[in-house]
Amino acid sequence: MTNQNVINLGVDSFIDAFEQNDISHINLDWKPPAQGNTELINILFRLATELVDETGQSLIDIANLEAFNKMKAGQPVLKRVRPAHECIPNMTKTSIFHAGPPIEWRDMCGPMQGAYIGAIKYEGLANTDEEAIALMESGQITYGPNHYNNCVGPMTGMISYSMPLFEVINETYGNKAYCTINEGIGKVMRFGANGPEVIERLHWLEKVLAPALDKALVACGGVNLKNIMSLALTMGDEMHQRNVAASLLFYRQISGELAKVTQGVEEAQAIVEFIAKKNDQFFLNLAMAATKSITDTVRDIPYCTVLTAMSRNGVNFGINVSSLGPEWFTAPCLKPNALYFPGYSEADANPDMGDSAIVECYGIGGMAMGASPAVVRFVGAESVYEAFKYTEQMQQITVGLNNDLPIPTMDFAGVGLGIDIRKVVSTGLLPIINTGVAHKLAGVGQVGAGIVTPPMDIMVDALKAFAARYLK
Repeated sequence: MTNQNVINLGVDSFIDAFEQNDISHINLDWKPPAQGNTELINILFRLATELVDETGQSLIDIANLEAFNKMKAGQPVLKRVRPAHECIPNMTKTSIFHAGPPIEWRDMCGPMQGAYIGAIKYEGLANTDEEAIALMESGQITYGPNHYNNCVGPMTGMISYSMPLFEVINETYGNKAYCTINEGIGKVMRFGANGPEVIERLHWLEKVLAPALDKALVACGGVNLKNIMSLALTMGDEMHQRNVAASLLFYRQISGELAKVTQGVEEAQAIVEFIAKKNDQFFLNLAMAATKSITDTVRDIPYCTVLTAMSRNGVNFGINVSSLGPEWFTAPCLKPNALYFPGYSEADANPDMGDSAIVECYGIGGMAMGASPAVVRFVGAESVYEAFKYTEQMQQITVGLNNDLPIPTMDFAGVGLGIDIRKVVSTGLLPIINTGVAHKLAGVGQVGAGIVTPPMDIMVDALKAFAARYLK
């Protein structure tokens, strides 16, 4: 057979036939934008051709570059550790906030309801589960998303009146963001546990660890968290499911001042062991507050299609888009593609949960999995190569690369920064999120870890809402 030159566009099944018949060919990895959906293709085309300035430059690209530069310039510095009621205006003893978009008590998943019961008992508002449930059902507890209060929290995300919060200031722009202290492993409220040992640990965080950390931070003038995140990426962390290096780097930076303010050997030993020995995820909450302080600065930029938040409440997944302000776009959460602990399976898993996907909005976590070969098997990824592939794909849906956060394993390319809903819808590539998996029943705790994405529907809904606002 005479050799022929063939260009094959994205139909892999043809390749074998070409090779078997000795047909010279070039295979292009191509697919139509927006999976061939003509309505979405038309929207994307109109956004590109109609929203332009007098020089023909895209108004969206200009706005997105502004958001990229603001996020890149952010300098999150941990300044204080203070009680929630000192950080959140008008907070009362009966105010308790949660992770994710808004949800009613009756619609909450098991772990979220369990955490509310625990938070109510922790605050001394009830002595039993039954009394706590009665308070929730009677409407005596005020609740809503952490994001409404410049806060974030992992998994159930409970923030109540007395809980100590990390206070992070973005020194470039002056805004603040807050997150609770990571509780460590075992039975913890973030997974819905609410027994005596959970409450006891929370009181220790409030009365022992938080005051010591606050004094140490005041003494040292604060800790720049961006510097730690940058270095931790070079040491194999991605700052969502792996925070080993970042946690130790934080402790190293504050250890001298901490040693001076602890009260006795026993207290000092407990604090050191909690931060540096028993809690590999200690830095996760710091990364969340840091990235929240950065993404909040790009809210409400006209024409901007960059995500400012991704968050889950165990029932619904929600996103915010810069130019669309506080409006939530939601759809049912997916269950992670996970590696389960022995004795557990997908049948035990609750749908995805937590505010922690804020770190992916800054390009770390699942977006930077290529920096963290050690996390691959823990989250159920097939290989290190697959982690590299995920990170390369994430660079296709972001505004640009942040060279302040380089990935040594990928020739020091920066993480992809600024998730653009246009690019998500056009390519069909969804943001990759590394996540823990909670048991669907309150109090059981973590049963695995894995990878999850937002539902594509919310990206499409957000793009349509953007088009309805800006296209005439």
